[in-house]
Amino acid sequence: MKNLAFFALLFLSFGSLAIAAGTAPSKAKPLPVLDIAQTVVKSPLARGVSMNDAVEAMKIRANALNIKLVAELPLSRQIEAMGEKSRRIDIYQFCDPLTAKKMVEYDIHFAAYLPCRIALVEDAKGQGWLVMMNLDLFIQDPKLDAVLKADAIKVRDTLNEIMQAGAQGAW
Repeated sequence: MKNLAFFALLFLSFGSLAIAAGTAPSKAKPLPVLDIAQTVVKSPLARGVSMNDAVEAMKIRANALNIKLVAELPLSRQIEAMGEKSRRIDIYQFCDPLTAKKMVEYDIHFAAYLPCRIALVEDAKGQGWLVMMNLDLFIQDPKLDAVLKADAIKVRDTLNEIMQAGAQGAW
């Protein structure tokens, strides 16, 4: 199951790049080897913070920061409905619609990464983690103009604040 989740994430991360370039993943040029850990930001839940507390804190902080929670995907419940056991895996999708629009208008490839996601994942030891894509990978694009870069930095900082509120259980 662990390998299946890894390959699903790998396809979502890199398969969309090959498809966006007009090439099916099986016919894509070899991609550079990446350490997947370098493509994400993650934070453990603090001692005493339940996973439900973390979710509530993220929702409250997102609301306070005026960023929209546009979807919740209870992946582990779906896995269990299919007859498999699963540790908790939930995905929360947040969006600043106006910035998302600007990013897609700038480059259609950004649509593959929208909306921004923060995943709540329970590891094998029962520790809860919040994990999201490292937006700095996109913010470093030298072609981004100053205004769009500033918008992207604001979204990154907002998501980091939401994730830290969740990790600390503090809204």
